[in-house]
Amino acid sequence: MPSLRTDTVGKPLFDLRSFGRHGPDRGDHLSPADLAVIARTVRRTPEVMVKVLTHGGQNLGAVGRHFNYIDRGGELPIETDDGTPLKGKGVGKSLIEDWDLDLEEDRRAANVRARGVKRPPKLVHKLLFSMPAGTPAQKVSAAVKAFAREEFGAKHRYAMVLHTDEPHPHVHMVVKAVSEESARLNIKKATLRDWRREFALHLRQQGVPANATDRQVRGVVNPQKTDGIHRAAMRGASTHWRQRTAVVARESNRQGVEPEPGMARLLQTRQEVLRGWRAAGDALIKQDQVELAQEVRRFVAHMPSVQTEKEWIRESLLERQRMREDSGLSR
Repeated sequence: MPSLRTDTVGKPLFDLRSFGRHGPDRGDHLSPADLAVIARTVRRTPEVMVKVLTHGGQNLGAVGRHFNYIDRGGELPIETDDGTPLKGKGVGKSLIEDWDLDLEEDRRAANVRARGVKRPPKLVHKLLFSMPAGTPAQKVSAAVKAFAREEFGAKHRYAMVLHTDEPHPHVHMVVKAVSEESARLNIKKATLRDWRREFALHLRQQGVPANATDRQVRGVVNPQKTDGIHRAAMRGASTHWRQRTAVVARESNRQGVEPEPGMARLLQTRQEVLRGWRAAGDALIKQDQVELAQEVRRFVAHMPSVQTEKEWIRESLLERQRMREDSGLSR
């Protein structure tokens, strides 16, 4: 459920559904941490991104290829969990050996045969930490290092590489899925939420404005896709988006976009979010935070309308059409 949280992992800041249900009269008091998150959100402080890359990581070959990708074939330094930068061809192979991933793969294969598991667990997790264009790359790197030391230090082996070849600085991290004490790292949605908050906290400690809130809380309506689809779309090579766009175009030419079954749920979530924000604004008034309460109300007033994926694509198609028509008129 949409919620705002403190920087303390797992500790609720305030739950928007709870505010929306009970209202501001139940005496909730917003702490300084609450006020800070509200201020960052309504002022649209840049949001951090932490993603788990799902493709690969299942076998030694895939792990080797990923190391080769993130260090650009040995051109970029890989920083390991002991702080040592490694650079040059074959670094990925040496890390695979150092992490005993070959032994881990043998143990995993034996378990698969014994238990009849169809899909063996991953040898490594591939993570991506990113910030919007203009964020100082070295501060992004420093924040990721601090996060990794706290989250994985002395438990899971990890290595990372900073990429600055795109407008948005980002860090690729590879984490050994099994710890030195043979505990497996399982990444859930709650894990990613906690990691986003921790990454944002470390960025702020570097002097970089950063926030970590749920998309619904911010009123984001554009569809969220997997990393593969997103990257293909950025290259203009996404078959998914081409197919979806073709379907919407055909429906628009016939009789308009057909409603999607998820719209009712989206509207319900939006109403809960709006009730929460309005209740938060009332609580701010009670605490003499009048200026911030006004910012909350403006933030709510400017939230875009809820859209399904089809409606979002249709709006994009109409916008492209308007731009083509405007371009034609300008000639």
